[in-house]
Amino acid sequence: MTDALLALREVAKSFGDTVALSPTTLEIAEGSFVAIVGPSGCGKSTLFNVIAGLLAPDAGDVLLAERDVTGTTGHVGYMLQKDLLVPWRTVEDNITMAKRLTGRVTNEDRAEARRMARAYGLGEFLRHYPSALSGGMRQRVAFMRTLMTHQRLLLLDEPFGALDAQTRLEMQQWLLQVWRDAERTVLFITHDVDESIFLADRVIVMSPRPGRVVADFPNPLARPRTVDMLTEPDFIALKGRIMHLLHGGAA
Repeated sequence: MTDALLALREVAKSFGDTVALSPTTLEIAEGSFVAIVGPSGCGKSTLFNVIAGLLAPDAGDVLLAERDVTGTTGHVGYMLQKDLLVPWRTVEDNITMAKRLTGRVTNEDRAEARRMARAYGLGEFLRHYPSALSGGMRQRVAFMRTLMTHQRLLLLDEPFGALDAQTRLEMQQWLLQVWRDAERTVLFITHDVDESIFLADRVIVMSPRPGRVVADFPNPLARPRTVDMLTEPDFIALKGRIMHLLHGGAA
């Protein structure tokens, strides 16, 4: 790719004698939505932590917009499965938390948080505390907090994994709307193959430990995505190819 925002060059990571991530080369185009699927322990979260600079790789380079960011932090927005909302802070305060941690929250920051919340279904809850929110609402707040970092690349690690099936599908549709509006690049980890196909432009499949990329499938589904696509032949065919690899089939 010539329009890559993120480029990994032979990135590898071990913990003692355990190889968590085999040498991995990968490029992510700016503005794209890319999903990574693989079994537990295959190195997906290790890969994210290396990209975010929370772990230094044993080998290889991480480039963001052609700048070497290997082993440094502060260049991505990172959202985990747990929402990590601060219980004694309001929705507005939680959305602006990244600003609070890196400096001070300005009036402009608060105005942006309020605008975002009103645009994406949380305008009535700005003064509420996390204990008053449903699981889906809490994840919306956590994602808006990630957007407020104003980073071009967002890493989303199983953000909907704890939600029930109906709420999860609603959140997937919500996320696609916000992604289109915000024009960010998203790298998304999931164990749910249907979720990966419904959301992504590409689906990257990783092998069991030692983690490595075994397939990189372009997604033939058109955008915008609709629930009806979950039963389309192209969706079912791609799901079959991914499931084959995840359950021991040859690439």
